[in-house]
Amino acid sequence: MMSAPRLVIDLEKIYHNAHTLVDRLAQRGISVTGVTKAALGCTEIAATLLEAGVTRLGDSRIENIESMRICQQTAPMTLIRSPMLSQAQRVVRFADVSCNTEIDVIRRLSLEAQRAGCNHGVVLMVELGDLREGIMPDDLLGCVYETLSLPNIDFKGIGTNLACRSGVAPDARNMAMLTELAERIETTFGVRVDIVSGGNSANLQWALSGAEIGRINDLRLGEAILLGCETLHRQPLDGLHTDAITLTAEVIEAKLKPTLPSGQINQNAFGETPVVADRGQVTQAILAIGRQDTDPDGLQAAAGIEVMGGSSDHLILESEHDDLSVGSEVTFLLNYSALVRSMTSPYVTRVVMPALDQ
Repeated sequence: MMSAPRLVIDLEKIYHNAHTLVDRLAQRGISVTGVTKAALGCTEIAATLLEAGVTRLGDSRIENIESMRICQQTAPMTLIRSPMLSQAQRVVRFADVSCNTEIDVIRRLSLEAQRAGCNHGVVLMVELGDLREGIMPDDLLGCVYETLSLPNIDFKGIGTNLACRSGVAPDARNMAMLTELAERIETTFGVRVDIVSGGNSANLQWALSGAEIGRINDLRLGEAILLGCETLHRQPLDGLHTDAITLTAEVIEAKLKPTLPSGQINQNAFGETPVVADRGQVTQAILAIGRQDTDPDGLQAAAGIEVMGGSSDHLILESEHDDLSVGSEVTFLLNYSALVRSMTSPYVTRVVMPALDQ
């Protein structure tokens, strides 16, 4: 019997999702950076993405990139979060390219690259409205000028990130602005901007709509590949699997219980004050997984089973069925929040189902 809780990772479905998106975007002149951060740099997933045709791998943690290198992964890798000064040496050693917003960091990367006797590629990230990371557009040319002057640093291009902090959608306006900035750099400095990375899975609706893509030639895709959905409205993408990764947990209690707590209501363990309506008696099941392991709000069970919440170690369900007995298992689809937390938890086992020969 397999241990629970567990994530089941279906590499065949991940291959299908990645290959489908790579093919669709190639028809628009856009390559794919396969993002492994939600999978903690899982080597099997990384290899599957490369087999499916992604151009390079991207991850936000140098630790994940390092672990993939230790497992003999030689593909081009990009650190997609701005490097920490304290990790500059590791970034130069293990990542081919890093996304950057601070010239002080790029100077440190230059110093470490000189010491290591290698060159390090830099993509400058531009702020286009979402207010997460990025150089303000008016400051970009100055930053390019300084980057080009640094030894052992290769200026690779520019990129942006949208729909992560503020939910700003990629559209014709902000994508045209990125194209304009790329062309302005080329005109000003006489260099080629090889990479113009338009964003992440939130860009798919725009990229596949038939809109003018300008100079955009790269998207960084993770969630769309792993979960089969776009990220502006979390709607399934046509032809993709939404169950390439699932979460299974075991029932440790199943009882008929009232829905209305008894006694004075105060804050629960997470500082929340629950408001509960009296719906009489219900069939309640408790699973051996909690907020320490996943995001209860990001789990979707089969029809007739509803996630009611969770504590650190317990997930509470209500069910229309009578088959949720102690020892039985419940399988869930996950959203991105639940996936990331489950992948990170040391208490959740990962079961990788190999892909068929492609």
